[in-house]
Amino acid sequence: MMPKKKDDKKKDKKPSVNPKLEGFDVKINSFGEIQTSFDIDKINQFLNKEVEDKKLKDRDDFKDIKKKDEEE
Repeated sequence: MMPKKKDDKKKDKKPSVNPKLEGFDVKINSFGEIQTSFDIDKINQFLNKEVEDKKLKDRDDFKDIKKKDEEE
């Protein structure tokens, strides 16, 4: 029985991303360090703005914290 051939089309296909993160790429070097094409501060700023923090959503002052982050 011959082994199945892998589909090369799956390798070339890139995942869909938010337009604000177009060109974002993550690689892990031989030392196990994460290397990204974007500055980590820019990524954190995007996540703070676009993603709701599940741990903070039940806090009474969550809206105040969210507004403070948006002003920065």
